[in-house]
Amino acid sequence: MKKTLWVLLDDRRGSVGQAKGIIEALGDSINIVEKQLVYNKFASLPNWIRGRTLIGVDTKKSDNIDSLYPDMILSTSRRTLSVARHIRKKSKNTSKIVQLMYPSEGIGLKDIEFFVVPTHDSIAKQKHKKAFVITGAPTRIFEEKIQTTAKEWEPVFSSLPRPWISVIIGGAIKGKPWPLAEAQNLLNNIKNIHQKIGGSILITTSRRTGDEPQKLIMDGIKDIPQYTYVWGEKKENPIMGFYACADIIIATGDSVSMCCEACGTGHPVLLYKGIGWLPKKHTRFVNSLIEQGYAQDITSADALNFKPGKTLNPSIQIAEKILQTLK
Repeated sequence: MKKTLWVLLDDRRGSVGQAKGIIEALGDSINIVEKQLVYNKFASLPNWIRGRTLIGVDTKKSDNIDSLYPDMILSTSRRTLSVARHIRKKSKNTSKIVQLMYPSEGIGLKDIEFFVVPTHDSIAKQKHKKAFVITGAPTRIFEEKIQTTAKEWEPVFSSLPRPWISVIIGGAIKGKPWPLAEAQNLLNNIKNIHQKIGGSILITTSRRTGDEPQKLIMDGIKDIPQYTYVWGEKKENPIMGFYACADIIIATGDSVSMCCEACGTGHPVLLYKGIGWLPKKHTRFVNSLIEQGYAQDITSADALNFKPGKTLNPSIQIAEKILQTLK
């Protein structure tokens, strides 16, 4: 009989995306039930107050979590951990808990089987006995999906000369606008690479890029063959096609998910660290990808000779750990 896993989902888009990647990696090896949680005004209370209760959860709008308790619970954010601990208590501690990211202030560690921590996080967290250390973050990028997506999108880009240079741009970090100087520097790197290898640019911006940096970059590449998707544009988002069809990927280092998705494609990835824009934690993250052979610094002298030594897929690693823990 298959074991059952409840996945607790809330309004954190990044956490939900990571959870969906793990769900896909698990496939049909276990019974997976997604439980959508809706919060109320008390959700912002710290976990040491919420404890093993449903404080902060709108139980009328959330999915039912009070019967047929599962073998395991995947808690996908710090707020969902209190709910996971409540379920475990109701199950008389038979439901095991896996936590994405270190719990707030370490609250609830005694109730979980393991928590997932990236290599760019603190050494103390990585050395904890319940830590499961990964590089980056789980994504929904899998080899079969890349192959299928490439077949769908190659006809769309077929009129553009190759190589296809996919450019994935983030921007602002923690509310601080992306500096124009960084956008200009990235533009210079893009144009330098295109000058050396030719081809076309497949470029997308994000909600964090900002109007002025976005305009600067788009104006700067206007004479290069291109397929563009600017944030908010009313057409299908081609980012999966950009990942799948790329001959080379350029990505800014501000987004863990974005960089991990790029490094999951198997294509050469050049990461833009900038000129003092990335915080220390993001810099450690980008460096970890470079040091482990998943990507190269865009400013490296041999950047265009880079070939990835391996493909990044933390979702599969976490799924395997979950299955081992359920045995």
